[in-house]
Amino acid sequence: MPLSAYAAAFPGFIQTLTALSAVIDKALAQAETRKIQPEVLLSSRLAPDMLPFTRQIQLACDFVKNAAARVSGGENPKFPDEEKTFEELKERIAKTLAFVRSVDQAALDSGVGKDVTFPRGQGQAVMKGEVYLTRFAVPNFYFHATTAYAILRENGFDIGKRDFLGDVFEA
Repeated sequence: MPLSAYAAAFPGFIQTLTALSAVIDKALAQAETRKIQPEVLLSSRLAPDMLPFTRQIQLACDFVKNAAARVSGGENPKFPDEEKTFEELKERIAKTLAFVRSVDQAALDSGVGKDVTFPRGQGQAVMKGEVYLTRFAVPNFYFHATTAYAILRENGFDIGKRDFLGDVFEA
């Protein structure tokens, strides 16, 4: 049986977003113990020209929901980028997970052969759904998820590879 579009990408998205939510919990607990104001971490970045932690989480969520909506041909919910706390970031992750779990898997699978049009820079880009999912959405999602994790590691938080991976048997 061939691998479906859903199976190729979405369980990994769900697993990693779930793990990021748990990493946020762990970071909050450690910040409290270490007397670090959580707000400081939200604006932390790996390099001056990189986006801060908050934006990394927002973008990771956006790449997942956008992929789900665009490839399936469904309605793409708008999530304004207004999160100012770790709790609000966790809510965004939860909304993203709820949306992804609601998407019709058959529509995702049939959408890989269709054109996907999306904003890119000042214009629009068009890719086949398969290319958009596997060569654009998936790599971008993992880039932002990994960067968010790395920002916390850079700030000395005790999180490891198992925290990043989450439960590989659950998603």
